[in-house]
Amino acid sequence: MKALFVGLTTIDLIYQVEQAPQANQKSVAQDFSLAAGGPATNAAVTFAALQERANRTTSAQQQSERNAPSAMVPTLVTCLGQHPLAHVAHRELQTCGVTVLDLAPDVAEPPPMSSIWVHAATGDRTVVSLNATRIPAQPEMLPPSLLQDVAIILIDGHQMAIGEAIARQAQQQNIPVVIDGGSWKPGFERVLRYADVVIASANFFPPNTATQADVVTYLQSLGVERIAITDGADAIAYWERDRAGSVAALNIQTIDTLGAGDIFHGAFCHYWQLDKDFSTALARATEIAALACQSFGTRAWLKVLSCEEDERLI
Repeated sequence: MKALFVGLTTIDLIYQVEQAPQANQKSVAQDFSLAAGGPATNAAVTFAALQERANRTTSAQQQSERNAPSAMVPTLVTCLGQHPLAHVAHRELQTCGVTVLDLAPDVAEPPPMSSIWVHAATGDRTVVSLNATRIPAQPEMLPPSLLQDVAIILIDGHQMAIGEAIARQAQQQNIPVVIDGGSWKPGFERVLRYADVVIASANFFPPNTATQADVVTYLQSLGVERIAITDGADAIAYWERDRAGSVAALNIQTIDTLGAGDIFHGAFCHYWQLDKDFSTALARATEIAALACQSFGTRAWLKVLSCEEDERLI
């Protein structure tokens, strides 16, 4: 089986600094990291890590059984091209266990770049980036068999045309679709109507909405039955059909918040596809995002995860 992650891939240049440089000022970073980034990309890496860990911790007896469950392979549907920096992203994602379906393999220009400052004292980040508009993908680029053996799909909205096409086909085939609503993007309404789950940030405001209640009403009017709204270090509010609730945030010492939402979404997909328990998947994803926030960059936490013996993280 496969899990699809549809959207943006960037090259992230991440600097840990005492403070962001001012105009005409130079600053020496305390630490540096380079990694493939983007919402769908970081989510796919997270999903792969949790799948690998779950597979590794499966009992030897279960592994020997003919019908033992196998790890679900994450496939990232994105646009990278053939620039040397794109090859860097390809190699890293392969190392992380993510299969890449590149819809623009012949594009020669560099993939979108992100320059990121992470404030050492607070973990807050400042991001300067390009989105996916320079390398747009079209539905005719999608292979006909893309949704074969797919169990879950996450769409981040950065490739809206293919996101809509995939979401529509997924609904027809009863494949659950999770939407990463980090911020409102033109055309999102065409994708949201096919969503089973929308996980939105507190900065996600569709047209003519101004409050959290407005956002929930809007999404429910489109037929979305499961909605969660994250708000940084605060509790997560959620709605599942006519039931509302919240998931408490964890009290941690934050080192870096970069990619925390992306990691949350990837972890949610991993846990939700196990048993479709919405509130439990949100709570476990909160644990993983909190773990990631205690390390610098978007990859160092994976080493902690690989050594973590807490069975709750399976």
